[in-house]
Amino acid sequence: MNISKTKIDDLNAVIKIEIEGKDYESKVDSVLNNYRKKANIPGFRKGNVPLGIIKKQYHKAVVADEVNKLVSENLEKYIKKEKIELLGSPMPKNNNGLLDWRAEKMTFEFELGLSPKFDINLNVLKKVTHYQIEPDKKMIEEQLDYLRNQYGKLVTREKVQNKYEIIAEFKNENIDINKIGNFKLEEVKSKKAINELKAASVGKIFQIKIKGLFKESSTMKRFTNFDDNKLEEISANEITIEIKEINERVPALLNQELFDKLYEKGSVKTEKDLKGKIRIGLENQFKPQSNQKLINDISETIVEKTKFKLPEDFLKNWIQNSGKEPLTEKEAVEEFKRSEKGIRYRLIEGKIIKENNLNYTFEELQNYAKKIVESQMKQYGQSIDKKQVDALVSKILTNQEETKRISEQLIGEKMIKFYLEKAPLKKERVDFNAFIKEAYGKA
Repeated sequence: MNISKTKIDDLNAVIKIEIEGKDYESKVDSVLNNYRKKANIPGFRKGNVPLGIIKKQYHKAVVADEVNKLVSENLEKYIKKEKIELLGSPMPKNNNGLLDWRAEKMTFEFELGLSPKFDINLNVLKKVTHYQIEPDKKMIEEQLDYLRNQYGKLVTREKVQNKYEIIAEFKNENIDINKIGNFKLEEVKSKKAINELKAASVGKIFQIKIKGLFKESSTMKRFTNFDDNKLEEISANEITIEIKEINERVPALLNQELFDKLYEKGSVKTEKDLKGKIRIGLENQFKPQSNQKLINDISETIVEKTKFKLPEDFLKNWIQNSGKEPLTEKEAVEEFKRSEKGIRYRLIEGKIIKENNLNYTFEELQNYAKKIVESQMKQYGQSIDKKQVDALVSKILTNQEETKRISEQLIGEKMIKFYLEKAPLKKERVDFNAFIKEAYGKA
């Protein structure tokens, strides 16, 4: 066997593989002999079929199969050995249909799209802004109220008032509604319903039109599980409401008992300390949004400012023919246009990862997966059991899709850290509304 590479230009090359009969004959003979042992052909006992008959039936197919395996394995080995950096994967030249599988020598050619050589200058990112989102006083107060209510207590009341939680059963058998849920008086829009509720006590039953009952359609969805179209369809119907409970949620007192429930014992001693912790917590909640915008802005800028050519003709051909179903030439060109920025950024990101040793070890991936599992367990109030965490991580990392997702997450965090440390980014502190307007153009 002979393998050689011909450079067409800086972005394209051809690999030629020349195969001789001696490279595959012994393997073909072995396969055919196995066929002979297992073949069931009328007129012959199993295992006694003449080899000539087996060859006549299977020789060409076995040669094709073994040669293709041999070519594929050696092509991959050659690319690794020569450290050829590819875009896409090798594309066979259109000569397979002309091959004579009985020939003593066969030649296979593969077109390669080569990764371009380029330099990265992080100074092009000096106009990119890293937004650090600050919660305003209103957000902090709302979160404080939420925590106090969460750790507060429910007190049964006889009459409905604003802010009280009303637990009620909503029924209409004709349109298949039968559900118990809770709402507040402030969510109700219908004046008739408001008057009924204010006069109501536990056990009260009244009927009201569905249309215009609540200020938001999402409230009605909670009691029906219907979408907007279905709600519009049934809007003229009446619904029966039975009051099951009326409760006032009394917020927890701002005292040491509450502080120690919320945070590590003794770490919060005053309301000011608590608000400081809430501020930090909200800032951490905002970080993923801030980081996502940062990565979006960096990728746009660095792709625009880092100039290099791609093997466009090769990539269009590869896109056209590499999927389950071949695309038309026009479809391949359109797909290349949609993919080009992504291809360019992946090349830039790959170069940064390689040059700055940002790749991860399997141990890092395991530890990162553990953090994700533990975080989710805490979120659902589960206690952290080391053996259970290890078992879940092992299960996750046997799933290719999950492993890929977590790997991309880990690399994403490494890239963010790299840009924050190495790139000359502008920094700007903004409140959440200003960030949303900047990121999405919405006030």
